Order: sequence, then C-alpha cells, then structure tokens
Amino acid sequence: MLHCQVEGEGPISITWRHNGVPVLTGVRSTVLENGTLLIKNFSKRRESNETDAGEYDCAAQNRYGLLISRKARVQLASLPKFLSHPQSLTVDEGGVARLSCQVNGIPEANITWQKDRHPLSTADPRYTLLPNGVLQITSVQRPDNGLFRCVASNIANTRYSHEAQLSVTVAGSKIYKEPVILSGPQNLTINVHQTAILECIATGNPRPIVSWSRLDGRSIGVEGVQVLGTGNLMISDATLQHSGVYVCSANRPGSRSRRTALGRLIVQAPPEFVQWPQSVSRPTGGSAVLSCTATGNPYEKTLSLFPCRTLAITRITPEDEAIYQCIAENIAGTNQASARLAIVQGPELPEAPTGLRAATLSSNSLQLTWDQPEPHTSQQIIGYVLHIRRLGEPDDAELQEAVDKNTFVHDFHNLEAATTYSIYLKAYSAQGGSQQSTTITATTLGGAPNTPSFFTKVLNQTAMQVYWELPSKPGKVEGFRLEYSGVSNPDIQGQEIFPGHINTHTISHLEPAVVYEIQLVAFNGNGDSPSMRRLVSLSEGGAFAEAGQNCNCNQSDPSMSTMLVGVHSGLACILCCLLFVLLGYRRSFICRKEVSWEAPPTLNGVRGPKGLTAESIELSQRCDSAPPPVMVMIESTQPLEPGTGTG
Repeated sequence: MLHCQVEGEGPISITWRHNGVPVLTGVRSTVLENGTLLIKNFSKRRESNETDAGEYDCAAQNRYGLLISRKARVQLASLPKFLSHPQSLTVDEGGVARLSCQVNGIPEANITWQKDRHPLSTADPRYTLLPNGVLQITSVQRPDNGLFRCVASNIANTRYSHEAQLSVTVAGSKIYKEPVILSGPQNLTINVHQTAILECIATGNPRPIVSWSRLDGRSIGVEGVQVLGTGNLMISDATLQHSGVYVCSANRPGSRSRRTALGRLIVQAPPEFVQWPQSVSRPTGGSAVLSCTATGNPYEKTLSLFPCRTLAITRITPEDEAIYQCIAENIAGTNQASARLAIVQGPELPEAPTGLRAATLSSNSLQLTWDQPEPHTSQQIIGYVLHIRRLGEPDDAELQEAVDKNTFVHDFHNLEAATTYSIYLKAYSAQGGSQQSTTITATTLGGAPNTPSFFTKVLNQTAMQVYWELPSKPGKVEGFRLEYSGVSNPDIQGQEIFPGHINTHTISHLEPAVVYEIQLVAFNGNGDSPSMRRLVSLSEGGAFAEAGQNCNCNQSDPSMSTMLVGVHSGLACILCCLLFVLLGYRRSFICRKEVSWEAPPTLNGVRGPKGLTAESIELSQRCDSAPPPVMVMIESTQPLEPGTGTG
C-alpha cells in the first residue's frame, strides 16, 4: 500500500504513475477513497518480464491546478545466495581471528553467526559482530575451536553460509611480531542520519594499540562516535561534516613503529530547500518571477517547468494561472515545493491594438501604422508603446518607444541595414497595459543575405544531416530554405523552411544508393541569397566526389551564366594549346634520341690528303618528318711509326 495524503479545496482527483506511466486500476491495482494505492499480489511476472517494482508518484488535481508528489521506490524483497562464504583459518592462542561473509538482500539482510550449529553468544566481549557480516575474535582461546557459519535473513528468506573451521594452536615462545593490520577501513557511502562503521583490526606481539584520526587534521569529535571491539570506529547519526578520509593506525606499545590504513567516508544528503517559491497574484499582461534554491550532497539537480532555479513569466495570460512545482533531486533523494500563480481581475484595461503594419522606408528606417480604436476605447487610452527587437534576440534586448494616444503612425530610425525586426504594440490606460498586438516582422533595405555555407554528414543509407552557419548578428536572416532532389531521378525531391535561429536538420527516409543535390538559401524581407549546392552520395556512405565544389551562383542571372561559359571556353582553348606544344616537344625530343651511325656509300673510296682514307659517318633521324641527314666527316691521323713519337 502506498499512501497519498492531500489537502485542498475539493473535489480532488488522485491518480498514480509507475515509472512515469499511469497505473491502470482494476483487479490488481486499486485507488482507495483516501488516495492510497493498493497493489494486490505484488510480484514480478517472469513470462512478460514485467514487474510491479519501480518508482511511484501520485498526482492530485483540482480546479486550481495539479500537484505531483515526490517519488517512492518500491522493490521486490529478495535474498539471493551468498556472494562470499567464511574461510577456515588457523590462529595462535591469544591472537586475532576474523571471519566474514557477504550477501546482498532487499531489504538488507540481518546477519548473525553460529558456532557448531548453535547461536553464537554475543555476551562475550571478545566477540565483535559488525553489520556487514564480519565476526572478529580477539584473544583467541582453545575453546574457540569449532565450525562457524553465518545466517542471513530478511522478510523474503533465510540462508546459511558454508561452515568454516577455526583451529587454535598452542602459542609457542613469545616472539616479537611487528604490527599488522588484518583488515582496514573500506570506502563507504551513506546518507545523513545513518550509521557508519569503519573496520580496523590489527595483530602483533605485543598487541598493537589501534587509534583513529582524520587525514585533514580535523577532530573526529566525540558526540555519536564510539569504538567497537578493539579498534572499529562507529559514527551514529552521521552528518555532512563527518565526510572525509579516516586513518587507522596500529602502534606497537613503547615505540614509534606503526602501520596505517585509509578509508574515505562520504555522507550524502537529499535536497533541502533554503528558498521556497512564493505564491503570487498578478494581473493579466503583468510579469511574475518564481524562485527556489536547494542544497544537497552531491550537487542537486533542480527541476521546474523549465530546468532553472528562477522561472520568469512575462505577458501573463489567463492560461498561465496554475500551480508551479520546483523539484530538486539527487542520488540521495528528491524534494519538491510548489507555488501558485493567481490571475487577479483588476480594473478594465484597454483592448489590444489591431491592424499593426510595417513599411520599409530606407536601410535604417521603418514606418509603423495601426488602426484607430473605437471611440469608447480611445477615451481611456493615454498612449501607446512600440516594442521592437532584432529577430532572434531575447525579449530583454528589445527597444521601446512611447507614442502619443492620438498618433497612429510612427517611424523607427537608426536601425541596422538588411535586418529583420520583430515588432508588437501595446495600449496603456491609467490602470495598466493591454494585451500585446499581433507580432509582425519587417526588414530594412540593404540587400538579401549572404550565401550561407553548409556541410553534410551521411548518417546511414537513408538519412543525412545538414549543418549551416548562422549570421553573426540576429535579424540578418529571416529564415533558411533547404531543398534536395535526386540527380538521376528528379522526382525524388523535397523542401524544408526553417526560422533564422535553426542551423541543423536531419533529412530521413531517403532512397538508398542515390546521389542527391542539396541546396541551401537564406532569405529575409529583401529577397533570397545566392544558393549553395552540394552533391551527396548515399551509396558510398559519404559526400560525392565533387561535393566539395560549391556552386555559389544565381541561376536566374543570364549575364553571370554567359560570363562563366566564356571563361570556361577560354580556359579550354588555353589547355588545348598547351597540350599541342607539349606533344610536339615530346615528339621532337624522341626523334633526337632515335639516331644511328653509318657510312654512306657515296663516300666509300674517297681519300683525303696525304693518301689517307677519310672515314665518314652519317647522322640520320628515323622519323617521317625528320630534317635532311647531317654529314659528319672525320679525318684519321697518320699512324705513328714505332719509335717516332714526339715525346
């Protein structure tokens, strides 16, 4: 049974949610008249893997609003098998023995010990039982011989561990032994007001003295702090100030010889409100601020209608009248506070102005006009206020200009060129302001936006993501138009239009193995920017080979197209000429390499001076278009007679 007690003006309806899903009432679940949820046969249904365990909260609603309670976690009681069993050991008489077992139960199991199948007497001060399943025996004696086992029990079951044999040997001569910490403190995390037990058991000869300190040097304190057995530290009703690193020291009496062990204690605290939200009453068209502040450890996460600690509501309408909740939660728990915003019916206020229109005068001026109110309404109006801001900027960046009650035309000057503005109008009487008029947008002169640059990322075979850059100043762009079409199949196409503050979109349900042409255009009141295009292939899992070549052009401009054709034709001619020259040079170079040397027949038998025979070689090129052969005459020198050398 889960209780939900609510106070307030009736009738009040109470509903329950399980893990955020409404609980269906029927045979198994029933909501009683007092709001209590009754679940019959609470269990886990194995065949459907469904369970009644989880987080529950109740919601109470009346004509003023709806409240949601904090969450309650319900778990199915269980006691699984032991994670670890006690191990047999042998200890010298007068020494220290430590046995342990571990089991995880819901709720936490109560662990006791048996010796030789009989409950272990805790009246003996030599026995120390820790809640985590540890049994410590100091000054071990021969009667301590026996079989030990631990017994774990909760509302779900009772389980027995394996038995472990404790053997006590007769102590020999009293030899000196350095202090040894058999088990030191473990890192521990608890919630406030719980009890922390840090274990420390040591042995040695003579028996070491166990003491505790904090690593940061702060005092441990005495309130709620005591020692269990011969050295275990127990802190009751823990607070946040108990968090820290604790040092266990085992000192040999009469010397500075010691051993130390460290353990960190973390104390968590569920959120607590230090500033509660206050209920307020505001007239229509006014503003309200609801604030809440909470503390907790670890750092709390504060939730409200929006994820913030301060909720500001401007230009209040009757629909804003409700109960607002601030919910703070961390891993230690949750807390919630609520406040009501009530709409008060003040004196009669003017009606909202109608017929607001804008006309562009220049690159830095806009003219606003609106309808003249009816005579019975105009009598109570004392003036108008125009609100203007760059499109995309927050409300607190707007400019306001007051206008006389008899004026229905107003010019805004000193605006930015090629910028889109958001404008609305309010009428004021002595009692307050009216509802705002219809919001309009207007763009100053100065030209269309610049070409937006964008990038694409293929997510899978049927989806891609498109990113683009936003202008540096709000208002320069009124929106973006994204178009895509199949290159080989123009029937596959689509178009999306986005406001000026959006810079990403995922295109899904595309045809696989298709090359798409993506085109992005920015626009404002002065027209469209030049388009930017990319080709994206889904078959290759990435951008097409020429996707990086952006076409930054306007197809509607014939002069631009003509100029591009002329430039391309000129470049083609230059490339052809260069290829022709290079090919001719290569041919000539090859022909000069293909040469042969031979003596022409016309020179055979020709004799040179002094009766020497002239040797001739013809250098000919073996090419169809080769120049005439070159004749090279080589005269042989007269052979030297032996012994007639010149020296």
